[in-house]
Amino acid sequence: MTLYLTETEVAKLLRPQDTVDVIDACFGRMAAGAVENRPRYRLRLDRGALAVMAAADLGLGYAGAKVYAGFGDGARFAVLLFRADSPELVAVIEADKLGQLRTGAASGVAARYLAASGATSLGVIGCGWQAESQVACIRAALPQLERVVAYCRTEERLHAFCAEHGAEPGESHQDPAGCDVVVTATTSPDPVLRGEWLRSGALVCAVGANDGRRRELDNVVLERAAFVCCDSRDDAKLESADLIEPVGSGVLDWLEVHELQEVVAGEVAGRQSDDDIVVFKSNGLAAWDVAVAAAVVERARASGVGREVS
Repeated sequence: MTLYLTETEVAKLLRPQDTVDVIDACFGRMAAGAVENRPRYRLRLDRGALAVMAAADLGLGYAGAKVYAGFGDGARFAVLLFRADSPELVAVIEADKLGQLRTGAASGVAARYLAASGATSLGVIGCGWQAESQVACIRAALPQLERVVAYCRTEERLHAFCAEHGAEPGESHQDPAGCDVVVTATTSPDPVLRGEWLRSGALVCAVGANDGRRRELDNVVLERAAFVCCDSRDDAKLESADLIEPVGSGVLDWLEVHELQEVVAGEVAGRQSDDDIVVFKSNGLAAWDVAVAAAVVERARASGVGREVS
């Protein structure tokens, strides 16, 4: 029987710390060659788009696809999870919360491996849905964090976000940019983070732009970076204007762009010094969706959550 899980059920089953650990293990399997991941593709709809992304994780024993339809007034997400060794549809999972948490968890993994040893502050540019899980998951990965500084252009949203998540409101983009870990989680088409604002040793996690037409980082961020990595070079070459445009202008070379899985597996060191500025560009991978979906299903089965459908 196939298990159906709703957004509410997923939210009850997943915790930030658990999700960081799930994504950390996923990167390890990716580095071992046990995962095949396909870049996202989009189909035009009437004033919207249908996006599809798929992966097979033979190390985990599952394969799956996330499909979502996005429009100006919202989006709906679903993950279809299959067994990798038999024709079994294991689960259909409503996946907006799942996607939010796995994106935050990937930044948590980056922080776990790439933040400077003395990092105690987190800055977040953007106060939307994705920013919430960025704060929760990076806090889970770096329990030594002492303060969070946030900024967005809508004052009412900024103060509501800070009240809910225990953050300090910044007066401009520059305030969160001065923290030890800096996250950009915006829908801006133009850069919201300037390299000259960054302190020595900063880790930048850029998560908001993934369609090749928007970027959150200016060229100076990449010029100052001692180490640049992404979740997938194949995806980045299609979707990451934050990297595509600097490469096109000669600021960066694709040979200098590593994948976070290399750091997780110990194949490359990543940060060489606590003074290094390090960049992680995140687009979001189907492999993460499969890994987190599998974890959700295991928890749901153990606790009797969800509805069986035929």
